[in-house]
Amino acid sequence: MSATLHLIVVEIVVVVVVVVVVRVVVVVVVVVVVVVVVLVEEVEVVVIEAAAAVAAAVIVVAAVIVVVVAVVVVVVVVVVVVVVVVVVVVVVVIVIVVVVVVAVAIV
Repeated sequence: MSATLHLIVVEIVVVVVVVVVVRVVVVVVVVVVVVVVVLVEEVEVVVIEAAAAVAAAVIVVAAVIVVVVAVVVVVVVVVVVVVVVVVVVVVVVIVIVVVVVVAVAIV
């Protein structure tokens, strides 16, 4: 059971790290776009629109990565819980069968 808990904690840490990294990337992209716009006074509208499009694309990709990682974590946790439940049920059935066999053998 401690291995299951360890796996769940590791998955949660992975999600947190991915979310933090994605947010840092988004902030860096936005800051770079703002700095480019501020430093270059005569930036053409096309360049500003291109920079905004790149920033928007990075934000969308980052959001997709976060969702995919979250879904993978949920699936892994559900699979681990199902496996643990199946193992517990199998152990309980084996114990019941052994008790019945021993009871029949004694009688």
